[in-house]
Amino acid sequence: MAYSKRARTPTRRIRIRRIRAAGLLVVIAAVAAAFGYQSLASSSSTATSPIDVLRSEHRVALGEALPRTVWPAYGQAAVQIGQARVQAGPNQHAAGIASVAKVMTAYLVLRDHPLRPDQDGATITLTDADVADTDRRRRQQESVVSIAAGEQLTERQALQALLLPSANNIAAVLARWDAGSADRFVARMNATARSLGMTHTRYTDPSGYDDATVSTAADQVRIVERAMRLPVFASIVATASATLPVAGTVHNTNTSLGRNGFVGVKTGSTAAAGGCFAFRAIRWNHGKRTTITGVVLGQPGLAAAFAAADAMVDRITGHRAAPDPQQPIPAPGTPPRMHARQRTGVDVISTRGEKP
Repeated sequence: MAYSKRARTPTRRIRIRRIRAAGLLVVIAAVAAAFGYQSLASSSSTATSPIDVLRSEHRVALGEALPRTVWPAYGQAAVQIGQARVQAGPNQHAAGIASVAKVMTAYLVLRDHPLRPDQDGATITLTDADVADTDRRRRQQESVVSIAAGEQLTERQALQALLLPSANNIAAVLARWDAGSADRFVARMNATARSLGMTHTRYTDPSGYDDATVSTAADQVRIVERAMRLPVFASIVATASATLPVAGTVHNTNTSLGRNGFVGVKTGSTAAAGGCFAFRAIRWNHGKRTTITGVVLGQPGLAAAFAAADAMVDRITGHRAAPDPQQPIPAPGTPPRMHARQRTGVDVISTRGEKP
């Protein structure tokens, strides 16, 4: 028995050493795997992990609160996914909205003077007073389209001038045509805002040029969603360009149109308001059509507003847009819709009030 015990002792020691070595290897492998996962997760701030995609799609489906990473770093933003409730990001406060105010202007005109998709509407004859007002606004470097006394615009053409090149002079024309005076029209704007629950909104002019016209991103999503229910409004803001009797061809200031699922709606930019963008995007998730309506305000420039909206939609849906056969795409050779200050020798648009 003594000999048997001495023979087994080296064997037991070898087995113990092997077990310890195996255990150490397991620990090392686990640490390496954890480190590798952390490195992968932090390797790119712009990459979207499969887990984030699943969580995002789950939130979209259930209408749950969106994570803070969805919202832009600057300004404020809000979105509505499908028909779910409006979701607001941080820093909501009444701020300048620039030409995004024209969404309310167009909505009221179409509410008071409805158009079917095949209708152009009533004719509006421009006057010497309208020309004088346009000249005054041009001197102030507002965004305007050229007009002439006696020129006749259909309601549809006036709305195109309002929403595509963002003409402040036509906002004033439409306000007087609809309500008899700009003051009465502004009163209707504010009454409509109250009826829609836009409690942090105050309109002081029909164009948004006045810095006292203020709102929040969440409030503006409400009117954008309402306006997009009107087929004529939706079709105009989805149009790249239009032709007016005197101004000629005017282009949509929304350079995101037709790209990455964006189908409208309205840009705005002034020194006080920063870059503003009310938008609608349509994305496809696993064969399901998802509509995202949103507003970003107070961005450091219009290009930043476009980028913020694009990033928000990507983060909400968890992926970049795939081509949508139902979405209009600008035809090859369509002139780019540049910032107004990039246009030289063009009298159609000036530099402020929309910018663009």
